[in-house]
Amino acid sequence: ATPAAAAAAGGKGNKPADDVALNKALNPPSDGVEQVSSDLEKVSVPTQYPQLLAVPLSRRPLFPGFYKSLYITDPHAIAAIQDLMERRQPYIGIFLTTDDDLEKDVITSLSQVHHVGVFAQITNIYQAGPENSALTVVVYPHRRIRMTELISPAAAGADAAPGAPVAPVVESAGPYHPINAALEEFPVSLANVENLEDLPYTHSNQVIKATTSEILNVLKDISNINLLLRDQIITFSIQTGGDAFKDPAKLADFAAAVSSGEPGELQAVLESLSVEDRLMKALTVLKKELANARLQQDITKEIDKKITRKQQEYYLTEQLKGIKKELGIDTDGKEKLVEKFRKRAETLKMPEAVKKVFDEELSKLQNLETAASEFSVTRNYLDWLTQIPWGTHSPENFDIKHAMTVLDEDHYGLSDVKDRILEFIAVGKLRGTVEGKIITLVGPPGVGKTSVGKSIARALGRQFFRFSVGGLTDVAEIKGHRRTYVGAMPGKVVQALKKVQTENPLIMIDEIDKLGRGHQGDPASALLELLDPEQNNSFLDHYMDVPLDLSKVLFVCTANILDTIPAPLLDRMEVITLSGYVAEEKAAIASKYLAPAARLSAGLQSRDVNVTPEAIDAMIKSYCRESGVRSLKNHIEKVYRKAALKIVR
Repeated sequence: ATPAAAAAAGGKGNKPADDVALNKALNPPSDGVEQVSSDLEKVSVPTQYPQLLAVPLSRRPLFPGFYKSLYITDPHAIAAIQDLMERRQPYIGIFLTTDDDLEKDVITSLSQVHHVGVFAQITNIYQAGPENSALTVVVYPHRRIRMTELISPAAAGADAAPGAPVAPVVESAGPYHPINAALEEFPVSLANVENLEDLPYTHSNQVIKATTSEILNVLKDISNINLLLRDQIITFSIQTGGDAFKDPAKLADFAAAVSSGEPGELQAVLESLSVEDRLMKALTVLKKELANARLQQDITKEIDKKITRKQQEYYLTEQLKGIKKELGIDTDGKEKLVEKFRKRAETLKMPEAVKKVFDEELSKLQNLETAASEFSVTRNYLDWLTQIPWGTHSPENFDIKHAMTVLDEDHYGLSDVKDRILEFIAVGKLRGTVEGKIITLVGPPGVGKTSVGKSIARALGRQFFRFSVGGLTDVAEIKGHRRTYVGAMPGKVVQALKKVQTENPLIMIDEIDKLGRGHQGDPASALLELLDPEQNNSFLDHYMDVPLDLSKVLFVCTANILDTIPAPLLDRMEVITLSGYVAEEKAAIASKYLAPAARLSAGLQSRDVNVTPEAIDAMIKSYCRESGVRSLKNHIEKVYRKAALKIVR
């Protein structure tokens, strides 16, 4: 069996028996012990064979003494090899290609191959490929050769007459006749070659002894890691009778042959005629092989360790479930809860920092008993964490015509305010975003500040959320409570994100001029971090304790006056003033908006009940002298309610 075949057939086997065989292989018996010799050594091989069929080989060279199977697909090369076998001239030259991607069976230029190769004997050939279109050739290299000339079959046969007889195989060690006459009809590559002999050396050379010993030690180390190499060493020892391990030159060839070095490194070993130099180069290749084997072993151990750990965790988890089931502890509810949170998280684009916190909290929840107080705290936290719309945005609409239509539908007059809002939207369209702006609508009560904010949200296509900070004295309403407190909750902004389910809503902060201050902190200072475009991209809520990106939120604040707004907060705002309405504007607003809405709310849409313009003017002049229209709205609703009462009676 060839080393390759033995390696393919060899498995882990009986390790103690393999160790004995390996030690015997790497520590050969003394010269007095009878050795086994291979059959090929008994066959007389010509010592001189000046012209050969040259076969290119890619990726790695061959070394004397090691079988190799070649796969030939070129029909002319196949015919030539079959002819050689029929004529009992089974000898070819094999040379490593300079280009690893060259997949030819014929050499057309000297630059395609390295000039040093091996003289090889063909031992067997087998038909292969579809419809026997290829040939598997098993060869046994005998010695090193150098290609001196690459010649074509026609040129090689110039000296021989057509049909000249071919010299038979001789069994002596004398000169051998050229084979050009036999192969002149095949368009294959022929080469003139010369034998290469090792330079003389002495076995007493200390460098050779030390290098040989080191190679044997490295081979032992590799074979302990690589079982495939272990089988190759044992097989090779049986074939050579152990002589290779006492012959430094053969040992160097063996070390290079069994390694998976680079083609250039292996070719350098083949070309080295100095045994000392060859041993050093082979040792270098083996050292790299050992380092690679150890790295593979470490990787395998690490992977096995991870797999074992996961299997152990699964086994222990299943055991824990079984124990809890026997004790009557219900775990189904918790498992369903964990699965619910995990499915929620899969649909969200959580940042890495948030994902890490989620995994830690979920792991904690799995290990907590449902009766523990910490369980409900962790469950509530995970519920909030997975209901924040991480990575979810609603598309924005920067169409100026659409914005104008929305503003005109919802409000009468306010041309200056509408122009300012349209300017704001136009800038957002050019920039592609309205981030970093805090609009503050200032005006007396009832002029429509809140409704203008709703109209901006509708014009931009954003979700709308409103909360009031009038009289607010607790910072926790803005930044949330610490989770250590009972009944802790996030702040208003996190609640807003949960409700609107988008990261870019319009959040209206009403009555910002009426912020309070108490012993629980200064809410105005907390709003600085919330509203500052330079800081709110990593807003930290006390309850969530993970950074929230609020830079995509459009904040709109409302106030009656600017005097009570803290100066640092006012500096961050873009103020739009809404002045009061004159009598004509109030009358138009009442006719177009307030009266139809009041009639609908009173349930009189199907009745012929209307408030006349004269009645509206009388209410404006005698009863509603405010700047806004809130009192006028209340009076109109009062009229419709009285009308409803009359109709019912």
